[in-house]
Amino acid sequence: MDLVEILPGRLHMLRFPIGQAYLWQDADGSLTLVDAGHAGRAADVEGALRSLGHDPERLERIVLTHCHRDHVGAAEELAGRWGARVAAHRLDAPVIRGERPVPEPVLLDWEVPLYRHGLTVPEAPPTRVDREVEDGDVLPVGGGAVVVHAPGHTPGSIGIHLPEHGVLFTGDCVAAVEQVMLGVFNTDRGQALASFRRLAALEPAVACFGHGDPLTGNTAAALLAAAAAEPVLS
Repeated sequence: MDLVEILPGRLHMLRFPIGQAYLWQDADGSLTLVDAGHAGRAADVEGALRSLGHDPERLERIVLTHCHRDHVGAAEELAGRWGARVAAHRLDAPVIRGERPVPEPVLLDWEVPLYRHGLTVPEAPPTRVDREVEDGDVLPVGGGAVVVHAPGHTPGSIGIHLPEHGVLFTGDCVAAVEQVMLGVFNTDRGQALASFRRLAALEPAVACFGHGDPLTGNTAAALLAAAAAEPVLS
């Protein structure tokens, strides 16, 4: 796992072989994870926190952008170990808890081998969700983290916007693999594109994706241009 500083003293990326998570530190020292990495990675996350000088018991919440295994898998162990509260959108929460199956994506031909590779990540165990969120809810993170419902990748996919800091976590709605693009493996591609455009319209200074390097320069323009250029079908 790689640990990458994005905003000094505030924001780090935890990059796993497949997928990534983000660690946000508030001014009072409280910690929030946006996504958690896949099952078996809790020790790596703990090690990252300690390497930054954090007490893992300051991990207060884990916000899950959607229900896929590479984002959810370590959340249950981390929450159980340190008492963090887990938040997810109401529509994905039953999947995360193991009460419903993971929604199947509608794959484009070129996505099929990538999807098979993604399934090499261990399945996520049933994971508790302490708070089910909706569009417009505000979490006590970064001066007020606004939940942005961004369906299409999964029905309950969300973005997390920190307006005070100009930071946007897109989950897998948007990716930055060689270029900024619509994320792959969508249950409804048209809906996902509408969500991409909604997130881009927030015009953040920093964009943190589920896959690919964060954008920290010319971010708003890059997101808007990519969203406008993305065809509905490909």
